[in-house]
Amino acid sequence: MEADSLATLVELSPDAVCVHENGVVTYANRAALDAFAACSAGEVVGRRFTDFVTEDSRPVLLEKLALLTEPGATTEPVEALMTRLDGSKFAVETQTVRVAGDAYQVVMRDITAKKAAADALRYQAALVAHVSDALIATTGEGVVTSWNPAAETVYGWTAAEAVGRRASELVGAPLELRRGGVVEAVHRSRDGAPLTVRVSAAEMNDGWVLVCADETARRRAEQNYRTVVASLDEGVLVMGPGGLIEAANPAACRILGVAETDLVGVPCHTLVLFTEGGQWIPPDEMPSVQTRRTGVTHNGLVVRLRRPDGRDVWVSLTSRLLDPDDPTAATVVTSFTDISETRAISARLAHDATHDPLTRLANRTLVLDRLDVRARRSAATVLFLDLDKFKVINDSLGHSVGDQVLRIVGERLRRCSGRADLVGRLGGDEFVVVTNEVTAPGEVRALAEHLRAALAEPIGVLGRQLHLDASIGVVLVDGADRRSAEDLLRDADVAMYQAKTLGRGRHHFFDVGLRERMQRRLRMEQDLRDAVHDGQLWPAYQPVVDLKTGEMVAVEALLRWTHPRHGAISPAEFIPLAEESDLINVIGKEMLRATTRELASRRANQGLDLTLKVNISTRQLDDPHLVPAVQDALTSTGLPAGALCLEVTESALMRDQEAAGEVLAALRSLGVLLAIDDFGTGYSSLAQLRRLTLDTLKIDRSFITGIAESRDAEAIVTSIIAMAHAVDLTVIAEGVETAEQLDLLRKLDCDQAQGYHLGRPVPAAELFGPR
Repeated sequence: MEADSLATLVELSPDAVCVHENGVVTYANRAALDAFAACSAGEVVGRRFTDFVTEDSRPVLLEKLALLTEPGATTEPVEALMTRLDGSKFAVETQTVRVAGDAYQVVMRDITAKKAAADALRYQAALVAHVSDALIATTGEGVVTSWNPAAETVYGWTAAEAVGRRASELVGAPLELRRGGVVEAVHRSRDGAPLTVRVSAAEMNDGWVLVCADETARRRAEQNYRTVVASLDEGVLVMGPGGLIEAANPAACRILGVAETDLVGVPCHTLVLFTEGGQWIPPDEMPSVQTRRTGVTHNGLVVRLRRPDGRDVWVSLTSRLLDPDDPTAATVVTSFTDISETRAISARLAHDATHDPLTRLANRTLVLDRLDVRARRSAATVLFLDLDKFKVINDSLGHSVGDQVLRIVGERLRRCSGRADLVGRLGGDEFVVVTNEVTAPGEVRALAEHLRAALAEPIGVLGRQLHLDASIGVVLVDGADRRSAEDLLRDADVAMYQAKTLGRGRHHFFDVGLRERMQRRLRMEQDLRDAVHDGQLWPAYQPVVDLKTGEMVAVEALLRWTHPRHGAISPAEFIPLAEESDLINVIGKEMLRATTRELASRRANQGLDLTLKVNISTRQLDDPHLVPAVQDALTSTGLPAGALCLEVTESALMRDQEAAGEVLAALRSLGVLLAIDDFGTGYSSLAQLRRLTLDTLKIDRSFITGIAESRDAEAIVTSIIAMAHAVDLTVIAEGVETAEQLDLLRKLDCDQAQGYHLGRPVPAAELFGPR
């Protein structure tokens, strides 16, 4: 009876009980069958007990089993991991009793729930120990019962110091303990430093648990960020997913000219934007809208923004997602910088780079751009203008007056040209007008004369009325013309130069023949420069005869050029080249030295009592080195000053009488003789000439040529001779080519004569003989 009762208790025990002998299960109670997930005892009995023990737990159980040497001996409780028939695992606490022989009874208590609870407690303890928020447990009265490491870090009190003290003392602020919700508070650390803390409280059985998140660093960063954004010169707008402006910094309000209260909550498309080309940007194409739609960032986009007050502001704009890693958020940040001043400076610099600073007209660069063959779409006309005798204004009235005159000229040209025409100043007194509207030759002539007429109107400066005129070169350009811009300006310059050559104050159209002539002229000018150094220039001497005695009393030195390829070059061709290129000063000094040396030698060796006549050009008269050059020639060659007569044309003397008078006076002080050449062509009077202290007057050959056939010519020459003798001037007639002319000049009491009838210009050896 007692054995039956014991068997019933074992069978009904809540703990799993197994008996195994020689390692084979011989009995398993119902709890054991359930633990092994067996439906019947047959699934367990007969199998080895170790089949139900995991491989890791077997060594421990077998080791404990080996310690049971006597029947009735019992092991200490041992934890093991068992295996069910379905392969799942469960934890048990086992205790084994040796029944008899090799038979053992094993009692197994399922501790899976217990272990899970222990693990949960350990996890919670680790969480409390490692969480970054301060966790504080208190009694209902606020006395600290738990203080985690994070609380030690945040507040500076150790757990040993904190437990048992009131929490309000430790956090430096009263604690309002109420269930649920989150409050923000300012606590203080142990050293008194303020802390921004987010506090949440949970009520426990007999107290509270406080979670205190330290927000100090984040709040400080947010404040720093707000301060930085507020102090930026760059405007910043935040557009929400709905396209409304959610935030605007002070710079954005200043640039947009709108108060913050009037910006926040307003749709972003209320801003009015234009492209650099002036096109209005529709709302669905605004940078912020495109960025929200596509996620693509716009960097450095230059747009023009119209403020509510109507003022336009140029900005460089960048639009990007607030969180690029979350494009679905669709919040956009738009930043922009006011570049209006920078753009205005750039525009001024670009304007200054293409415009003349004095007249504000287009400069050479802009003119060339306009004339570039790639920019030409239709026929055009180029008018190249050069002011006549502008140098006289600059030299006599000063450059400030000259600049004022140039500004007035520029304004007049601009006023007389069409709205689409380009008016430019190329430098000095050279201007250009480019028009696509006037291209027919007749219309171009009318335009050129209209421009000349406008420039000819008197200019009042410093109480004076100045009168200008211009020489104009014209180039017609058709649509198929492939000349470069430089070529067009060169051809217009060539045509202008031809207008000057023909007498100034007129216009001239360019043609290919003109270019060829100018190219020859340029080649000749270069050859003339080489001729100065290569000995190609030489003096010829023409005799001057006394009409009373018939004897040679003087010789005129005349410059000649023997070109190595072209032979003799006419003085009428190369003398103007020398004068325009300033070579005349170099040539004049060389010829003066050579001819004075020649005549001094002939006078000394042959006893010739002759005067040397040398021509002085207009350019030489302006040369400050002229007087020293004459003195040096006389000194170095030994020619007496009275044997040298310098001849100056009437037009050169009349150009600037005051300046000419000063130069002639300086020459006179050297003792040389002075003559006026080509008299009768320069509209002077003998009274004017008398003030210049001249010695000789040469009647221009144009009067001598017709003296025998024309009574008027004879009368003029008679008058000139009489008036010259009245003021003690020696009269010379040049260009005498016939005996009849010579006889008539003797009858008219002319003093001296020269010309082909009396002797052609020849080398010194031919005229004087060998030395």
